[in-house]
Amino acid sequence: MTTQRTTHQLSSPVTVVGLGPMGRALAGALLEKGHPLTVWNRTPEKAEDLVARGARSAATVAEAVSASPVTVMCLKDYATMYEVFDPAGEAPAGRTLVNLNSGTPQEAQAAHSWAGERGMEYLDGAIMVPPPLVGQPGAVFLYSGSREVFDKQRETLASLGDPRHLGTDPGLAVLHNTALLEMMFATMNGWLHAAALVGSAGVPASRFAELAFGWFMPTVVSNTFFLEQAANLDKAHYPGDLGTMEMNLNALEHIARTSEEQGIHSRQPHVMKEIAEQAIADGYGDRSYLSLFEVFKKAAQAQGPSRPRP
Repeated sequence: MTTQRTTHQLSSPVTVVGLGPMGRALAGALLEKGHPLTVWNRTPEKAEDLVARGARSAATVAEAVSASPVTVMCLKDYATMYEVFDPAGEAPAGRTLVNLNSGTPQEAQAAHSWAGERGMEYLDGAIMVPPPLVGQPGAVFLYSGSREVFDKQRETLASLGDPRHLGTDPGLAVLHNTALLEMMFATMNGWLHAAALVGSAGVPASRFAELAFGWFMPTVVSNTFFLEQAANLDKAHYPGDLGTMEMNLNALEHIARTSEEQGIHSRQPHVMKEIAEQAIADGYGDRSYLSLFEVFKKAAQAQGPSRPRP
């Protein structure tokens, strides 16, 4: 008990704004590390389990921000940030805002200017792990913006995982985030499309996975995720507990827009975005990204087997 009290006294107070699955994970990790925590969410009921663990729920964003020297924000996008924080008036002045939503580099740079106009110190960031890994030593968090602000908040940021400062350009964190996510989505799409391809001949995804990743993974990446999830493809089991198709579509939209902003070929991310939109239209919006498998299968079924042209 003494150790807990000492840790609590030494840890800086933090506010978390936005209590979706990731926001709750951030708040939980901060509580675990002994930070006095204030939380705010537009749906107050989402704070109940955190309050039961020792957090304080603020009635307004102004009250929440005023409670701590640093506020960690995890909302849907930059537009939502403005919508939530503008009514707070002058309350954020003199405090630090760490923004962990996703978007594009231009949006991050505009947010940095917006925060400066309101007297806030600002870091833009990106979370590179799913909610269950937040707070673990190997959980990678990317940050960009003032090095001085990053160093000042490093101890608090380290409570969430491994903080990596990428540079003073506020757009660097979200730029790296979209690049890494595009790599992830392209790999995922390739696997799902390949499983649907052999599935058209009645081959179960779990059987194909042993061959596919026995060949592919040793030379590309060491990860058992695809092997573990293959059985779920065969059962059409796509729980969205750790991230829904709707949430992933938001990321895909940012990848497509970032590609356009950066002046590079954007057709691939747009195609991935369109396929995700089809999955949502087919009723998989609340399922995981793996439900894309059903889109690929339906397309193959609708087209039927290919035949040689005369």
